[in-house]
Amino acid sequence: MPPREGRNKVGNRERLEHMLGAATEATSFVAGRAEGDLTLDAMLRRAVKDRVQEIGEAAARVSDQGRARSPDLPWSKMVGMRHILVHAYFDLDLEAVWKVVTQDLPVPVRALQAALDSWGDDRA
Repeated sequence: MPPREGRNKVGNRERLEHMLGAATEATSFVAGRAEGDLTLDAMLRRAVKDRVQEIGEAAARVSDQGRARSPDLPWSKMVGMRHILVHAYFDLDLEAVWKVVTQDLPVPVRALQAALDSWGDDRA
């Protein structure tokens, strides 16, 4: 379903909140699971893929000002991963997806939480 016209614009803070929520969910989906479960469980695979895509989509829409709040995040890599998941879905490297979710996401989770904790009342 396409987004509805006339909705309030989503700001940087909300985008970072979306990224944090998606990253937290993705890591919770794989907790207690094995890498092979991505191959065996289509629902898990699609859920993880969706969350990682959402991180990249939100990251692509964060302004330079918003990115400056968390400059150590791999912004281009997050966006690039989204492009791979969307455009190369037919040749998905599940080992790479597993690594992203189990090894790479904990760092952005901490960075995003820190950026949001220091945000204050500024909604920009």
